[in-house]
Amino acid sequence: MKNLSITRYRKIVKKSFIIAVCSLALLLVAGLSFMKNQEPTTQPTMATVIDLDLFKNGRDIFITPQELKNKLGDKNLVILDGSHPKGYAKGHIPGAISIGFKGLSRSMGKPGDPLWGTILPKDELTKKLESFGVTNNSLIVAYSDTFKGPGAGGRAVWQLRMAGLTNVKLLYGGLETWKQNGYELSKDAPHLTPSTGLVLQPYNENYRAERAMVQENIASMKIIDVRSKKEFTGEDTSRGEARGGHIQNAVWLEWTDLLNSDSSPKSPQEITTLLAQFGVGPKDDFVLY
Repeated sequence: MKNLSITRYRKIVKKSFIIAVCSLALLLVAGLSFMKNQEPTTQPTMATVIDLDLFKNGRDIFITPQELKNKLGDKNLVILDGSHPKGYAKGHIPGAISIGFKGLSRSMGKPGDPLWGTILPKDELTKKLESFGVTNNSLIVAYSDTFKGPGAGGRAVWQLRMAGLTNVKLLYGGLETWKQNGYELSKDAPHLTPSTGLVLQPYNENYRAERAMVQENIASMKIIDVRSKKEFTGEDTSRGEARGGHIQNAVWLEWTDLLNSDSSPKSPQEITTLLAQFGVGPKDDFVLY
């Protein structure tokens, strides 16, 4: 087989495959102040009705735009924006901190270097989160401008849960659904008050699949490549691939196919049907990258 890097988006799913896929597609502060000079938005006639109970563990994974709006200004709330910094500057949820796509990941060197793109070491991640004002009592909400991200909110939720933080939520529908509800945007960066004493747990290795394990089980493992078609074929290597191509035996399912046009996740029934086309069922283990 070709020894291709799978550091980008790698994750092993053992439970609740529907929520795991949604989180990847999309797919998480003490002292934050309300933003001034907020960008006006068009108010809808009524807020979008979202039923998180449609998803297994939906209330554990997601927070709705309406719920987040009601929590703005809460001293225990920290919001992480995984959008591109240029997008963040054009308008973000009030109080959100810009972390970009690699904000919680190793980014020294270049794609293909050992450990490039993987989660920061625990001591470095602890310091970074403390600089944001995160404590063990914080509610952390992550999101991005999903289709322009791509899906960095889900990546942040995955990494923080891997580090043992459980009160971490993914904003349902990301920035697009927030805007469609007519909620305010800001162009101001928040004033941050650093915290101390944050305790992270040893990283839970069930959240990722190491390359050696994939290589050893390549013949029997179900592997799904969620990148664009041109990335899958090797025509496009502009987003961090060390070289073009895909992992042997991987099938292609672009991550956007799991989302509706407003960037909200498709229903469990739709996702189940879609994955069944690739031989993946609710009780199966599989790897995404």
